[in-house]
Amino acid sequence: MNWIGLYTLIRREVERTFRVVIQTIFSPLISATLFIFVFGTVVGTKIDQIGGVSYIVFVFPGILIMNVLTSAFSQASSTVYFAKWARTIEELLVAPLSYFEIMVGMVLSSVARALTVGLVIVLVGILFGAVSMHSFPLFIFYILGISIVFGLLGIITGLVAKSFEQLNILSTFIILPFSFLGGMFYTLDMLPESAQKIAVLNPFFYFVDGTRYAMVGIHDSNILFGSILVSLLILVLGGIVWRIFYTGWRIRE
Repeated sequence: MNWIGLYTLIRREVERTFRVVIQTIFSPLISATLFIFVFGTVVGTKIDQIGGVSYIVFVFPGILIMNVLTSAFSQASSTVYFAKWARTIEELLVAPLSYFEIMVGMVLSSVARALTVGLVIVLVGILFGAVSMHSFPLFIFYILGISIVFGLLGIITGLVAKSFEQLNILSTFIILPFSFLGGMFYTLDMLPESAQKIAVLNPFFYFVDGTRYAMVGIHDSNILFGSILVSLLILVLGGIVWRIFYTGWRIRE
C-alpha cells in the first residue's frame, strides 16, 4: 500500500471540499436545520409520539442519513466527473497508485465529507433535543457503510456521465425521491398494505430504518438484513469501480 500517495490523494480532495465550504458543508447544514425545525418542531408538536418517542426524535435519523449519503455521493461524483473533464484523471492513473488505492482514496475523501456534514447536523440535532443513541457501534456501521456505498456509486456516476446534466440525474430522480419514500417521516404501518409491499423493495428504507434503530431503538425491518444489504452493496459496487479503473471504461476515451 502506497500510504504517502493515498494520504496525498485524500488530503487533496479534503482541501478541495473546504475551499467551497459554503456549498459542501453549510448548504446541507441549513437544509437539515430547516427540516428539523419545520418537521420536527413545528409539525412534530401536532403529532403524537411514534414508537414511544417524540416525532422530532423519530424523524432526525432520516434527515441525518439523507444528508450524509447525499454528501458522499456529491463528493465522489463531482471529483471524478471534473477530473475526467479536465483530463487530470489520466495523470492519476499513471501515478504510482494501484487501482484499489485510487478507489480507496476517492471513497475515503467522500466519507470524510459525509462525516463532517453528519457531525455538524448531529450538533444541531442536540440543540433541538432530537438526538438519542441506542447502539453507537451500529450507528457508526450505518453511517460509515452508507457513506462508502454512495461514495462508490458517485464514482460510477461520475465516470458514466457525459454532461453536468447527466451528473445530476441520479441525485434528482433516484436519491432524493427514494430517500423521502424510505420512511423518513413515517413508520411502515402508517402506509396501506399495498404501499408497504412496495416500500420494502426500496433499499433506502433499510438505510433509514437501520440508522433509526441505532439511534432510537425502534425499527420496521430486519436489522440483520439491512446490515447484510449495506455490506453486499459495498462489495458489489467496489468490484464494479475497480473493474472500471482496470479496463479504463469511460476513462481512456
